Amino acid sequence: MKILITGGAGFIGSHVADAYLQQGHEVVIVDNLSTGYLDNVNTQAKFYQIDICSSELDKVFSTEKPDIVNHHAAQISIPVSVKDPLADAEINVKGFINLMQCCTKYQVRKVIFISSGGAIYGEADEYPTTETCPTQPLSPYAINKKVSEDYLYYYRKAFCIDYTILRYSNVYGPRQVSHGEAGVVSIFMEKLLAGERPNLYAYNTEPDGMIRDYLYVKDAVLANLAALDKGSGEAYNIATCTETRTLALFNEIAGQMHSEIQPILCPARKGDIHRSLLDIDKAFKQLQWQPKYTLKEGIAETIKFFTDKTQR
Repeated sequence: MKILITGGAGFIGSHVADAYLQQGHEVVIVDNLSTGYLDNVNTQAKFYQIDICSSELDKVFSTEKPDIVNHHAAQISIPVSVKDPLADAEINVKGFINLMQCCTKYQVRKVIFISSGGAIYGEADEYPTTETCPTQPLSPYAINKKVSEDYLYYYRKAFCIDYTILRYSNVYGPRQVSHGEAGVVSIFMEKLLAGERPNLYAYNTEPDGMIRDYLYVKDAVLANLAALDKGSGEAYNIATCTETRTLALFNEIAGQMHSEIQPILCPARKGDIHRSLLDIDKAFKQLQWQPKYTLKEGIAETIKFFTDKTQR
């Protein structure tokens, strides 16, 4: 199949591109390189440096005529979305609609859409949270991810474009970027490697930090492989269903890096939720997917990547 990946020069999208190519698929990457890097682009893929909001996207679809679109491109920072909700909507809603119009015009068979299980449920009443739990988004980023999910339903009913939604928890791993406050694991590692104290955000009543569900990027990739031919018209939590507080995450990283640096405790930011833990039973049953990496294993591989990067 020919698969077009938006954001394929970015952290997760580039890993997905590598995996699709390894399976023998033809891969086309669209990325504006605002947060992605050319070094991440697999040389076997065809690359277009184009913004998903641009009218030039139509020309890519006209030339390539992909069978499947995997949509990873996004504004990914919750704090940035709170500071500038219009900019977030420009990319995460208008850019997405532009993409879907191209999918409609050129008869794309299916869209694999990357949503956020770590954000759209908000302070969920159900814990661990299943896909049937009502969404209560507490940031523009989360709102716009949910809006995009609703648009997918519309395009399926109106234009017969199939879709699978993957609601990631907090994904980490090699190639993750730390700018924009979007990747706490990479932030912690880069600060410790530089001998600096990172910020640890926490609510006053929870000094050990917020609860999150951390997923290693290679496990996220496996879900994208499964979604190629499974999960029609459905949304799936892609996570570990293992809770980790921010301080415990920091201690795991600092311990493996043999660092005695302590974080700076800072108040929680607008849009930060107290806890997020996703139930993954649906993905296990319907996608035949489950995570393979423990936090310790994933952190070890990620530390190696960042350590090697600083030594180049």
